[in-house]
Amino acid sequence: MESLVFAMAIDTNRNRSSQTDAGYDEHPPVLADARALLGRRLVGHDAALLITEVEAYNGPDDPASHAFKRTARSAIMYGPPNRLYVYQIHTHHCANIVTSPEGQGSAVLLRAGVVVDGIETARTRRGGVADHLLARGPGNLARALGITKTDLAADLLTDEGVHLAPGAGGVAADRIVAGPRVGVRLAADRPWRFWIDGEPSVSAYRRHPKA
Repeated sequence: MESLVFAMAIDTNRNRSSQTDAGYDEHPPVLADARALLGRRLVGHDAALLITEVEAYNGPDDPASHAFKRTARSAIMYGPPNRLYVYQIHTHHCANIVTSPEGQGSAVLLRAGVVVDGIETARTRRGGVADHLLARGPGNLARALGITKTDLAADLLTDEGVHLAPGAGGVAADRIVAGPRVGVRLAADRPWRFWIDGEPSVSAYRRHPKA
């Protein structure tokens, strides 16, 4: 959540975050929430997708999270769960789902998906890239679904606007892979990114050069 994408780090910087990131909860509830979102159907504006890649962020216990410090921007992350948190990096929007009970600040970044409805709309928004790339990466996912900051705080349990369709994701545990989060400078080695093994829509790992 700290950033969208960065170049690979050189080896001399590789272990810096692991040397300073100690004493945290290694199994917070947001990890199970993140895995449970894989395979879920997310409905956007005239397009929908199945979520294939996510990252977990654990609020005040996670220096890579926007909610590490409560600010006007991150306040929504402390609000009711199942609300959409949208932020912008340069020209890209990124969509997150608040997962924790009110006051805790945990959320899941939606990193990639497979467009399953409204594919022509998604193709137009993404400029003619291959179908498996339509929602590959958080900025592309938001663009494919037409998600912007006007969708901030959307209730994802309704059947209007941006929302999660009812039902579980149904991805078997042995198909879910875990690894470090993409492009974060702090807490860079926490294996809190989850994706569906072998799914071509999943984005490539890029480590922050200063991690």
